[in-house]
Amino acid sequence: MADAGVRYRDKVTIVTGGSAGIGKGCVQVFVKHGAKVVFCSRGEAAGRALESEMKTMGPGEATFIPCDVSKEDQIKNVIDKTVEKYGRIDCLINNAGQHPPKTWIDDFSADDFRRLLDTNLVSYFLFSKYALPYLRKTEGNIINDSSLVGQMGQPGAVTYVATKGAITAMTKALAIDEAKYNVRVNAFSPGNVWTPMWERETKEYSDPEAAKKSGADCQVCGRYGTIEEAGLLCLFLATDATFCTGIDINLSGGAELSYGVKNMRLSD
Repeated sequence: MADAGVRYRDKVTIVTGGSAGIGKGCVQVFVKHGAKVVFCSRGEAAGRALESEMKTMGPGEATFIPCDVSKEDQIKNVIDKTVEKYGRIDCLINNAGQHPPKTWIDDFSADDFRRLLDTNLVSYFLFSKYALPYLRKTEGNIINDSSLVGQMGQPGAVTYVATKGAITAMTKALAIDEAKYNVRVNAFSPGNVWTPMWERETKEYSDPEAAKKSGADCQVCGRYGTIEEAGLLCLFLATDATFCTGIDINLSGGAELSYGVKNMRLSD
């Protein structure tokens, strides 16, 4: 008898940026629930380590493929290798992305913006483009990692926020086009989820613990989200949200709720 707690057994899932942070949480949760996961990132050492870790977890499995998502040929290679190995694709989780350091528009160049667009937005477009012929056959789904700041804005991050707002908009448009194939396309928007990026950032402050607490206090829940919670939300979108397409779910602990001191004239 199949384990009733295993919710995505033998479903072939691609996770971009899967070696760390939210992507790693998706790999772990989907393997735990029986999926055959192919994940990619530029960080080969971390990717190989996670691949080995997943071999001891089960009941699913994970395969790592190095990939720079700003390179179209490398994106196509991930899709081709996945189909070569498993013959199908059921779910694509577009997660890979980059958040530049806090910078005002005066100091961004057009080339800076173009490079960020290639990583954060064009990669989602290309992974979707090359995966869709297979997703249409399985009536699968695409899940796009957007960001709460795409809805709210963020100081010193005009280019990053633009890429995330575009992801949500692209999700809605693609959901319309792919509905005729019964392919669902959804997004989720994380707020402050504790990841290695957050850990690195807090360590740059003179009082890392105070900085960490400040980040936690941005949520009405009073804590960070976890990468496991991100993976579980994606599992819900893949398995249970069968009447949902074109939506963007906040994974934010209520960070968008209530009032706060937001007067930019008070900041340096």
